[in-house]
Amino acid sequence: MNAATPPADRTPTANTPPANTRCKEMVLPRILIADDNQANAELLEAYLADVECELEFARDGEDTLLKTEQFKPDLILLDVMMPKRSGFEVCQQLKSDPSTSPIMVLMVTALNELGDIERAVNAGTDDFLSKPVNRPELLKRVANMLRLKDVQDENERLRQYIQRMDENS
Repeated sequence: MNAATPPADRTPTANTPPANTRCKEMVLPRILIADDNQANAELLEAYLADVECELEFARDGEDTLLKTEQFKPDLILLDVMMPKRSGFEVCQQLKSDPSTSPIMVLMVTALNELGDIERAVNAGTDDFLSKPVNRPELLKRVANMLRLKDVQDENERLRQYIQRMDENS
């Protein structure tokens, strides 16, 4: 039994640590595909067809920021070369805001120069993938990033629980 999940015969109380809500309530992960090229967005959607998730799409940098606020994704597949704001700018803004910094960002780009990769890392990306996208590689990275996001979320829930326990002591 997971230590964070109360036994079935016990009702959760203020002293019960929070359970992993995604697993317990079967909440699907949310993935935002941000790409101004419709064909690229459709290809990523097709590659993710077997992944149980909710998908949303953004067509440019500004739309990505708006959809992030509305959709609250767990993961963003972020194209670098987009109108209105580049993926670098979007990523940097998301990672500098405490309310959006936990969102996992996987930059998907045709750029593959060392300077571009360095710029992506400096913008705060969690990972990057070069175009043309290889389906098995995309699926593995998406699975790993969603798993990491779950672990981070669980750590945050436990941190808040411990903080409440300390305040009540």
